Amino acid sequence: MSDVSSLPSAAPRPIRKLMAANRSEIAVRIFRAGTELGLRTVAVFAQEDRLSIHRYKADEAYQVGQGQGPVAAYLDIASIVGVAREKGVDAIHPGYGFLSENADFARACQQAGIIFVGPRPELLEMMGDKTAARALAKKIDVPVLPGTEEPVTDRAEALKIAKQIGFPLIIKAAFGGGGRGMRVVHKAADLATLLDEAQGEAGRAFGNPAVFLEKYIARAKHIEVQILGDQHGNVIHLHERDCSVQRRHQKVVEVAPSFGLPAGIVGELCDAAARMARAIRYDNAGTIEFLYDLDRHEWFFIEMNPRIQVEHTVTEVITGLDLVRAQILIAQGHALHSPEVGMPAQAEVPRNGFAIQCRITTEDPENKFIPDYGRILAYRSPGGFGVRLDGAMGFAGAVITPFYDSLLVKCITSGQSYEVALNRTRRVLTEFRIRGVKTNIPFLENVIAHPTFRTGQATTTLIDTTPELFAFKPRRDRATKLLNFLGNVIVNGNPHAKGFRPAKPFLPVTPPAGEHGEPPRGTRQLLLELGPRGFAEWTRRQKRLLVTDTTFRDAHQSLMATRVRSYDMLACAGALADQLPGLYSLEMWGGATFDTAMRFLNEDPWDRLRQLRARVPNICFQMLFRGANAVGYTNYPDHVVAGFVRHAAESGMDIFRIFDSLNYLPNLRVGMEAVQATHAVCEAAICYTGDILDDRRDKFSLSYYVKLARELERMGAHVLAIKDMAGLCRPYAAHKLVKTLRAEVGLPIHFHTHDTSGIASASILRATDAGVNIVDLALASMSGSTSQPNLNSVVAALQHTPRDTRLDLDRLNTFSDYWEQVREFYRPFDTAPKSGSAEVYLHEMPGGQYTNLKEQAAAMGVSHRWPEIARTYAEVNQLFGDIVKVTPSSKVVGDLALFLFSRGIKPADVVNLEPGSTPYPESAIDMLMGGLGWPEGGWPVALWRAILGEARFREARAKYQAATKKKAARARALEPKPAAAALARLKAELAEKLKREPTDDEFYSHLMYPAVFADFAKHQREFGDVSVLPTPSFFYGLKPGEEISVEIEEGKVLIIRLVNVGEPDKDGRRTVSYELNGITREAFILDKSVAPKAKARAKADLADPLHVAAPIPGLIVVMSASVGAKVAKGDKLFMMEAMKMQTTVYAQADGIIAEVHATVGETVEAKDLIVKLRAAG
Repeated sequence: MSDVSSLPSAAPRPIRKLMAANRSEIAVRIFRAGTELGLRTVAVFAQEDRLSIHRYKADEAYQVGQGQGPVAAYLDIASIVGVAREKGVDAIHPGYGFLSENADFARACQQAGIIFVGPRPELLEMMGDKTAARALAKKIDVPVLPGTEEPVTDRAEALKIAKQIGFPLIIKAAFGGGGRGMRVVHKAADLATLLDEAQGEAGRAFGNPAVFLEKYIARAKHIEVQILGDQHGNVIHLHERDCSVQRRHQKVVEVAPSFGLPAGIVGELCDAAARMARAIRYDNAGTIEFLYDLDRHEWFFIEMNPRIQVEHTVTEVITGLDLVRAQILIAQGHALHSPEVGMPAQAEVPRNGFAIQCRITTEDPENKFIPDYGRILAYRSPGGFGVRLDGAMGFAGAVITPFYDSLLVKCITSGQSYEVALNRTRRVLTEFRIRGVKTNIPFLENVIAHPTFRTGQATTTLIDTTPELFAFKPRRDRATKLLNFLGNVIVNGNPHAKGFRPAKPFLPVTPPAGEHGEPPRGTRQLLLELGPRGFAEWTRRQKRLLVTDTTFRDAHQSLMATRVRSYDMLACAGALADQLPGLYSLEMWGGATFDTAMRFLNEDPWDRLRQLRARVPNICFQMLFRGANAVGYTNYPDHVVAGFVRHAAESGMDIFRIFDSLNYLPNLRVGMEAVQATHAVCEAAICYTGDILDDRRDKFSLSYYVKLARELERMGAHVLAIKDMAGLCRPYAAHKLVKTLRAEVGLPIHFHTHDTSGIASASILRATDAGVNIVDLALASMSGSTSQPNLNSVVAALQHTPRDTRLDLDRLNTFSDYWEQVREFYRPFDTAPKSGSAEVYLHEMPGGQYTNLKEQAAAMGVSHRWPEIARTYAEVNQLFGDIVKVTPSSKVVGDLALFLFSRGIKPADVVNLEPGSTPYPESAIDMLMGGLGWPEGGWPVALWRAILGEARFREARAKYQAATKKKAARARALEPKPAAAALARLKAELAEKLKREPTDDEFYSHLMYPAVFADFAKHQREFGDVSVLPTPSFFYGLKPGEEISVEIEEGKVLIIRLVNVGEPDKDGRRTVSYELNGITREAFILDKSVAPKAKARAKADLADPLHVAAPIPGLIVVMSASVGAKVAKGDKLFMMEAMKMQTTVYAQADGIIAEVHATVGETVEAKDLIVKLRAAG
């Protein structure tokens, strides 16, 4: 017990003005206590901190440390004390960090007649020196860890002592805390480097590089005891806190009281802390810290912090006692148990329930906790019973700088039990919404949920030894991403909208309304009940004409280059299921829509399939499948094709229309067999070209198609499709073909055509008369031209006849009205011919190819010469030997036609050019090499040789001869085990690229289109799911004052209103201002039309080990690299500092330094190229 009679007993000194010599959260905490005591509060701030909230939370605020730098300003004793004297400050509270443990500062206050709210200067000198504190502990028989007794500044001496202590050991700054100047050394080889780092960091943070060294306990709990003393010799403890969860020796989560620690141990720790405080007559708030060895059940004193701690809050919550208020009153001279201070006797100090503090920081836990900075765009705090938030920078618009600690807000939650407090913490963390900067909230959520923490067994190495804490659920941040996407469209335009901007916002379109509840039974229920074979038999028996509606796929593919978005389909899909259950199927997926959904619409095609399936559970879905090309433009391995089919069927696909662009039946085998192994219908297609009524075109005769049909039936097709992709099947030819096929095969027949000629409806009706079972039609407003014939008109034409479709015409007209209005949204893409034309019989282009080729011609600036291009297309077709033209073969013909046209080469002259001398399109070379299979009779030899050259011609001809020796459709069946192993290998390769396990959707999208999928995935990461945006907003953005509603999930709607678009700043960025759900939000968008005035730094290629990037945004504090120097892998190149934490960057490869792009004192961004090496020669 201390000698009370020797202590000062003067009357308490009055305080009118209280200064906080600190910043941010702790400064605000001090001001609040001061205000409650009726004091006038004074803030100090550095120039770089002038926007911090503590500056204007105080009654007065003054800049200090002019020219000193962001951290040094708060360490400028003369400036701070000078301002305090000038402004009549009576007391200074140092907070924590900075000068809080600096005896010179306390003494300077004392000499200036200013009360220092903290312990006496001699106590700061004694206990701030951790080695002196160890000596005190030994003196009063408190156990200490083996280590140095005196501060060590000499490097050689430190190395010598370290070897005596043994490893592992810990280096600690002797004159400061907070994890700075602290390193754990596991082996002797690391000692020198880590010692240099620790001493350097200590010197910068505390003005003294001295360190001490001590034994390191691997499985230790960090327990600290809060003590409070006064100037009258009174000391009490306010129980313990468990601060074991630490990262880089900085506390992350704190709990009061500890949970799971033996009561006897807790009593010993608290008693030892109180004894130490009494022994030195401690006279303010402080903390005495211990390590508890979980393996040996021993505890050791490690240090005393003679100041208020960051985590004092949890003690305040469980005791109900205000520590900062008490500090101020004690510093005035009030006694601990006086009415003014009001501290209870030791035995009566409350201990109510549990409190947990989480330090929310602006660090990225997915990227090694690199500090993040920038403007907070949105900030939503949690609240409720048992919640306390201590912060300063937590508000929308706050700017987080790289100069200071990354703490944003301290979240303190409490409950009557540890479990209640844990659950409340979890709830509170999920309520935070912080946008604009990364935070460690996902990491904190994982800590709070982890069993080790929940059972009270967390140690100081929990974070380092628990990798599952870093398995984060991706943060969606959907609103911010959508606002950024809209901002890009508003400022720069949608790159796929061809520069079109509507003069005024489009009027909203109201989709048809359906009934709520389950829609009527339809063909899908029949398919699932009867199975595919029984369903096909049912189809063939129907007297009515069955109709497939192509509006959701081929209609818009042919009219508008496949640009129609899921948004507009989903809007009417539920009503369609309810009002038109008599449709045979909806053709809504596959073909070109798969890649264009990702490529141009930034949509996931698999999401489209599933969402439409959810809204239309009663009508069969149909897709277009390109045989061995699946939904791509090249042949894929058998296991990829089969795997894709299985996944599509599992995702909701019912009817697979499988075709080959050259009618090469071996290419259909794998797809057909894969479909036959699912619930789905295998609809095998024969692609129609030529004219069976013209005896002169005997290559594609009636007998040719009959032969194909019989073979497809033998291969197991459930339905036979006639795929007239260019609309060449004239009315009488349709009748003849259907009638003949009906007689020759026992399968239902499905007729698909295009209305490019303007008379395809007649072909549909003649096919109907001949007994066709199913036809493809499109809703009236989406029909005609290169699309399908008019569904509404055909339905009307067949009313009151034996083939009446029994579809409701009024309802069809309602849906047509909807699409007529929606079609306006797609004006830039609506380039199909406005009327039918017999020209199609010349060029024989499929509808989609016609639209796309016209787009390409326009992009080349030669659309005015379209008739010549169309004629060239026809001539190239003849050059290839008059082939079946459907994607992808039709695209190859188009590629070569444009190539020849642009170079002025006549198709007939190709065979006269030197073989292999012209850089023909890769697609043409691939097709002639057999990439798409082989046409009937092979390729014309002269063309074959001219395009490929002699060597490749011989190789291709050998492949053709080998392929045609096989029986067309009797090749070996796909073996399941090797196929599964091959798919597993491919999936593992993608997982390596993604750094995570891919979903099946991602896997098959990647297999079909690796580059397109990669771009789409990048777009999703940056902007999220943009398919939820209304179509006009997606393509054209918003006008000022325009408001949209965006449903991001069921029952969750964002209301977005564009307020203003600002002028570009010096970097070319515009501020786009919105109201999001009535709250102001901003997005900062680079205007690509404006050249930035500031030169941007080059970015490193992170895949190149010779490029050394800045790993974090921050300040270059040490540059060891110099041009011409030779370095080895692992050599230190430079050191950076951000938020007072230092990061050393090492060479990743041997080499010679070729370039250095930054100097000491420069601020750089993450991924900036700092050093470039060249390989040592």
